[in-house]
Amino acid sequence: MGPPFAVRLDEMKSFHEGQLVTLVGEDEALDGIVVHAPSLVKVEVAVPDSAHGTVFRTVHPKMLRQRSVAGEHDDALRRQIRRTGFAGRGGPRTGPGSGRRGHSQPSGHRTTGK
Repeated sequence: MGPPFAVRLDEMKSFHEGQLVTLVGEDEALDGIVVHAPSLVKVEVAVPDSAHGTVFRTVHPKMLRQRSVAGEHDDALRRQIRRTGFAGRGGPRTGPGSGRRGHSQPSGHRTTGK
């Protein structure tokens, strides 16, 4: 039988927006900043890319390591995150009329004019 539930909870890592992380991949490790953590199995991270500037990647938390020392690209990453407008983003919008002010109910059946 596996480890007790409490031990497994301690092993789970939770990430928050703005946290400094290192993205560990097959070929290299990249310093990044957590942009959004929508769930326990998905984290959006901003990382530097030599060809494209800043890129946003969605990764599993097991691919991330926490770091405390600021990296050379952190200021540029923060500026790009601010420019993109990720901060304070709400969860998914569901239901009728989501995102349309003044239209909170779905439209009714339209008659054909008989």
